[in-house]
Amino acid sequence: MVKIRLARFGAKKRPFYRIVAAHGEFQRDGRFLEILGTYDPKAENEKKVNLKSDRVTFWLDKGAQPTDTVKQLIKKNLTKGQTEKAA
Repeated sequence: MVKIRLARFGAKKRPFYRIVAAHGEFQRDGRFLEILGTYDPKAENEKKVNLKSDRVTFWLDKGAQPTDTVKQLIKKNLTKGQTEKAA
């Protein structure tokens, strides 16, 4: 099964995440199918999350399961019409 999840990058105590589509059996920071966006929890400005909304909806339509954290990020950052598809 394909999952949409976070892959951790960045230095110690300075996390930076990629939102990726990966097979469920791949390691967290290992192989992935596609990069769907980024998430920087330590960002100073408002733009902490960058998403490729068309690719996120593509994977959701194909049956990919987002993790709980990614589901919250998608709800907050996609427009209303796109969010209804994601939920």
